[in-house]
Parts: sequence; structure tokens; C-alpha cells
Amino acid sequence: MKTLMLAVAAALALASIGEAWSQKFPTKPIRILVPFTAGSQADLFARIIAPKMAENWGQQVVVDNRPSAGSIVAGAARDGYTLMLTSSAYAVSAAIYSKLPYDPLKDLDGIAKFVSGPLVLVVAPALGVKSVKELIALAKQKPGQITFGSAGIGSGTHMGGEQFKFAAGINVAHVPYRGTPEALIDTVTGRIQYWFSPLGPALPFVTDKRLLALAVSTAQRSPLFPDVPTVAEVALPGFDYDMWYAVFTPAKTPRPVVNQLNMELVRIVSLPDVKERLQLQGAVIKTTTPEEFAALLRADIATLSKVAKAANIRID
Repeated sequence: MKTLMLAVAAALALASIGEAWSQKFPTKPIRILVPFTAGSQADLFARIIAPKMAENWGQQVVVDNRPSAGSIVAGAARDGYTLMLTSSAYAVSAAIYSKLPYDPLKDLDGIAKFVSGPLVLVVAPALGVKSVKELIALAKQKPGQITFGSAGIGSGTHMGGEQFKFAAGINVAHVPYRGTPEALIDTVTGRIQYWFSPLGPALPFVTDKRLLALAVSTAQRSPLFPDVPTVAEVALPGFDYDMWYAVFTPAKTPRPVVNQLNMELVRIVSLPDVKERLQLQGAVIKTTTPEEFAALLRADIATLSKVAKAANIRID
């Protein structure tokens, strides 16, 4: 009985501490680390969110571009003042790297996924295919001769292409590029036959008919391309590849602080002006609780690990 009473007292003490911490949070500047260069989509999203957070809380919110952001956040104080905004590349890294300087499932906790990032499957009109099924048929007629591009080995666009290859059962060759612009131009010119592009950069090429949008990669259509079907609708039932964006904090950050950060993030992306800016980049507002995101992350890492194994993608 004495042990039980002590346990209850300890739990109540922790709850009161957490509540007090939440009520005081934040009392100093917050740093949002972005593991991508300035001008990247994750960086753009962070710079849309940070001023709104600072305005509401009356504290400075700094965006800091750091390639080693995951390691920094994993080793930071568990107080909610050091965050990381990243993409589903976080799950890709867990699937393809044999060693990481942090445990992606144990050292960081997800606050929330805040947007879904569909990719769009594009081809040049000169290729002569007008649907996903026709593209798959062409690839099966010419095994090993059809190429698809990506923004680099291990990038989200690479894994989207590999997941499509795996699901369609086709033998196609991967051509990595330095980034999105180069892959788009080479798709237009026919140097590569197709690729899964981020929606925002692809939009002007599709609008002026230099590229044909065959399908989007997520389970739902994109508001930016409302007339473009999903891959699942027209060719591969169940296909779903989402380049989501999310915010992380060091593991074991007090739950009241995590919940407060989650509510603030959900509030910000629901603001009409923020929502409009995100949608212009091809993002679809889709938020989660911390628990929902944890389940999503585990499932994504498992799926991407299978795709990486099938494609023989492993980085030591």
C-alpha cells in the first residue's frame, strides 16, 4: 500500500510539474532546425510558420539550416525550445542508412505532421503515353530501356519512383540529378522518360503543356491538380506515396509542452493566409496528433525499408 501511495504521489507531482511547465512555455526564443538548404521547400515552410509562432507567443523563433539537424535535436535539452522541421526524407534516411548518429524512433518525437506533399508523375508529350497504364505497358515492352529521374539518390523523389517501380513490377533505370530543376528540364527534353516531381515546380510546365501530368502519388487528389487522378485510381490500387512535412522535438520532452506545440502548429497551418501559401507550393493541409504521427512514421519506415531492399539501396 505504501508503495502504491508513493507511486500515485510521484505521478501527481510529475503531472503538476508538466502543467506548470506548459503554462510557462515559452519563456525564451525557440529554434527550428531545418536539415536542408535555404530555399528548399522545408526551409520555406519553416519560414512561413516561424513568424506566426513568434507573433502569437511573443518570443523570437529562429530558423536555422543545419545538415546535421537530427543529431543536434537528439542531443538537445528536452524542453521544447529546439525543434526540427523536416520532410519524409527523415523516414527515408532510417530506411537506407545502415548507421545514423541517432535512433529515428527513440531519440526524437514527432510533434505533428502538418502537410501532405503529393508528387506528380510527369512525362513529355513526345513520349506518346497518356496514362499511367500506358507508361507501365511501355516499360514492360522495353525492359531496362525506360528511365526515371530524381532529385538525388535517397531523396523523396527517388523513393517515390522506386516505390512505383516496385508496385508496377517494371524494370526501369534510375537517373539521379542534383535537384528538381535539372530533372524537370531533362524530362521535358526527353533525356529521361518520367519522374515524380514536387507539385509546385511542375505546375508551370504542366500549364504550358511542356509536360503531361499522368497522376499524383498520394491516396487523395491534390487541390493544385484537381483534374489529375491518383496512381491508385487509375493503375495501382492501394498505391500511396506522401512526401509529408513534420516537426520533431527531442524524445521525452514533457507531454504538456508537446501538446502545446502540436496545438500551435495546427492553429498556424489553419490560418487562411498560411493555408493559401502552403497550397500554392502543392502542399495539402493534413495534421496529426503526436500519437497518430508516431504510428505513421513507423509504418513509413517499414514500407520504405522494403522498397530500399528491393531496389538494393543501402548507404553505409
